[in-house]
Amino acid sequence: MHEGIEQIGSEVLRQTANPVEEVDGDISFTLYLQMSLAMYKYGGIGLAAPQIGVSKRVIVIDDEGDAFMMVNPRITWRSKELSSFDESCLSVPEEHGEVIRPSSIKVKFQDKTGKYKHWKMDGLKARVVQHEIDHLDGVLFVDYLNK
Repeated sequence: MHEGIEQIGSEVLRQTANPVEEVDGDISFTLYLQMSLAMYKYGGIGLAAPQIGVSKRVIVIDDEGDAFMMVNPRITWRSKELSSFDESCLSVPEEHGEVIRPSSIKVKFQDKTGKYKHWKMDGLKARVVQHEIDHLDGVLFVDYLNK
């Protein structure tokens, strides 16, 4: 059990998170700090705002030791090439399983300054971003298991 992290069964984890209308100090400083601290405290490599009880379309991912924030992230392209990986989640403690996802993606988002970006990602970063965007849509990695 991770104190401060919403656990499977929590309503907020199954809701579609609300878009962020404006990237202001509440998002770029307060929420960024809360999410970054929670992610690193529990050894995560990504975290979505609903995991700390905030229904907003915001994720943070670990980028070489720094937390990188993506506001309103949206996948605009997925590779046909797929890869399998043993995933786990701070909101589903003591569970893990093989999840097949596209190997590469393109994602459009705003950074914590509000600037729009469109990045191509592959490997672990692409997987983490897909996992966290799933959280914004009320989907957990366990939903992919045994299908």
